[in-house]
Amino acid sequence: MGSPQDSIEHRVRDEDWAALIREAARGDQSALATLYDRTNRLIFGLILRIVGDRATAEEVLLDVYTQVWRQASLYDTKRGAPLAWLMTIARSRAIDRVRSGKTEQQGKESLETVGEVASMSISPEDSAAVSERQRLVRSALGSLSAEQRQVIELAYYSGLSHSEIALRLGQPLGTVKTRTRLGMMKLREMLRPLTEARP
Repeated sequence: MGSPQDSIEHRVRDEDWAALIREAARGDQSALATLYDRTNRLIFGLILRIVGDRATAEEVLLDVYTQVWRQASLYDTKRGAPLAWLMTIARSRAIDRVRSGKTEQQGKESLETVGEVASMSISPEDSAAVSERQRLVRSALGSLSAEQRQVIELAYYSGLSHSEIALRLGQPLGTVKTRTRLGMMKLREMLRPLTEARP
């Protein structure tokens, strides 16, 4: 669980980043540059885990901020924190690149390593919070059965649909859907402290 100080810091950071997105929506390129400087290492870490290739990840990162520039006016703070919005765009772009066949290596690392690349470069004041989140995520993933974990990793990193996962694993579609649903329910329950710690 994050401390009250962590919650205050996250709120201030989110307000700062949301303001930069609003300024970018009004055509302020310096706001986009500042947003990039403050968030790119976190975004790059996620992209690299999905595409598995540094050069490709750098290309996708550029695509992400190009999309942010074009769609900044669509961002709504009521629908989530700025980082969540950026991560959603990044994940979608990275999966699109993997599916397009422009890179052969898909993200093969396990879910528990997500964020390690990003955490190497984040500020000291965020490192304790990141460590706690990683501990909770590892614990939550460890509570899943191997089968549940496998289908969730295939869906998250490779962007596979239930049908594609069933085909790859040679499992009935219903089995894949059930394992995914049960695994996600368990993860949500285990990771509730993370969401409750946020403002």
